Amino acid sequence: MRRVLPVAIVALCLLTTAHARLAAQETKAEPRYEMTTYYVALLYRGPNSTPGVTPESQRIQEGHMGHIKEMAAAGKLLLAGPFSDDGDLRGMFVFQVGSMEEAKALCDADPAVQAGRLKAELHPWFSAKGIRIDPPAGSSPAK
Repeated sequence: MRRVLPVAIVALCLLTTAHARLAAQETKAEPRYEMTTYYVALLYRGPNSTPGVTPESQRIQEGHMGHIKEMAAAGKLLLAGPFSDDGDLRGMFVFQVGSMEEAKALCDADPAVQAGRLKAELHPWFSAKGIRIDPPAGSSPAK
C-alpha cells in the first residue's frame, strides 16, 4: 500500500496537469485576421533588355523609378524591388488596387515595360489585409 499511494498521487497530478493543459488549449482562441486580394507583378527581362548602362537605358530607368514613386504615392503600390541574382526575373510589384485590369494598366504605363526592357506577369495574391512597409528608423511616416 505504501508504494501504491505515491504512484497514485503522481498519476493523479499528471492527469490533472494534462486536463488543465487540454482545457487551456480548447479555450485559447485562434488568431483571426482579415484577408484580401493583392496583385503581384513579376517583372522579367524583356525582349529589348540590354546589358550595361547607356544614356537611353538610364533615361528609361529614371522613368521606371519615377513611375514606382507615383504609384506608391497614390497608395496603389505597396512594395517594389529588384531581385539581386541577375537572372531573367528582375523584380516585383505588389499592388493594392481594385482589379487585375487596374494592376495591368499600371504595369503597362511603366516606361521600362513600354520600352520592352521589362515584361510583367500578373497574379492575384490572397493574403492578410493591411500589409504595410515601416518607414526607415528616424524618418517620419508618410501621411
